[in-house]
Amino acid sequence: MPDLPKQITRCRLCADRFAATATAHRPRPVAWFAPGARMLVAGQAPGARVHASGVPFDDASGDRLRDWLGLDRAAFYDRSRVAIVPMAFCFPGYDAKGSDLPPPAICRQTWHDAVMAELAPIRLRVLVGAHAHRYHLGARGSVAQIVANWRAHAPEVFALPHPSWRNTAWIKKNPWFEAEVLPALRARVQEVMSDG
Repeated sequence: MPDLPKQITRCRLCADRFAATATAHRPRPVAWFAPGARMLVAGQAPGARVHASGVPFDDASGDRLRDWLGLDRAAFYDRSRVAIVPMAFCFPGYDAKGSDLPPPAICRQTWHDAVMAELAPIRLRVLVGAHAHRYHLGARGSVAQIVANWRAHAPEVFALPHPSWRNTAWIKKNPWFEAEVLPALRARVQEVMSDG
């Protein structure tokens, strides 16, 4: 599909859905990828700050994720090397209680197969959260189980929990994540990013 990122940024399939949320916002797809990227960061959906800035992971979760990857902002946002493709390209909004809504399935159904075909071949896929685990691995277990089984997919795929502050307690309860997974992930990221 010619100029796929531009097509995605013009998408308004969810306009009525977003208007009906507690945030009553308009779609603003954030498509941050280019053919030839070596690494894919597959997340859930942009948050409110990303919706405002138009830059993926432009928040505290992004700071933590970049630390996990061992990348600075310049390397992380280099589209020629890193594709950032969430399971929904727009901020889904909040429900009446202020909780994040899940990424609408129509986004994945409409765009993701075409995006993955355009990006192929990717040397490293970093899957952030349950929605990305399901799409890319077909995984149906808990995030904790999938992350704990990281060796089954490495070094081509690393499944991670979401880097949100909400997962700080999980990270503290599972010290193997920082002791085992993150060093292996950082080493693989450096290998992929430094290869010519």
